[in-house]
Amino acid sequence: MKTLPGLAIAAALAALAPAFAQAPKPATAPPAVQKEFDGFIGKFRAALKANDPLAVAAMTRLPFMGDASVQDAAQFRAKAYPRDFTAKNRACLQRNKPVYDRDGNKNEIYAIVCGGDVFTFTKGPTGFLLTDVDVAD
Repeated sequence: MKTLPGLAIAAALAALAPAFAQAPKPATAPPAVQKEFDGFIGKFRAALKANDPLAVAAMTRLPFMGDASVQDAAQFRAKAYPRDFTAKNRACLQRNKPVYDRDGNKNEIYAIVCGGDVFTFTKGPTGFLLTDVDVAD
């Protein structure tokens, strides 16, 4: 008779296992955050469409990715923009859908994957800014 309660517990746990095994639901941005990002990405994409590195720099956290050699808009235009914003990446950023998440510091972020690069936009005190361009995993 001691095995009956053990079997009941095992059956209950087995029934719950599929719920725990499911992939986590993707994060969903609060409506106000989504609206703010939509406004930002519209301006960002307009700057890309115009191929305007100074406008892109104005929407980027500088120094870019903590690089002391990219501290201002002129340095961004000369170093980071040609490397990261090729015609192919600019076209990709125009069409690919941003994905919302929170980073390890609970900052609200959006990421857009273009080929082998991930462009990350982070919400800060002044709104969203491009913060990183990393190699996709």
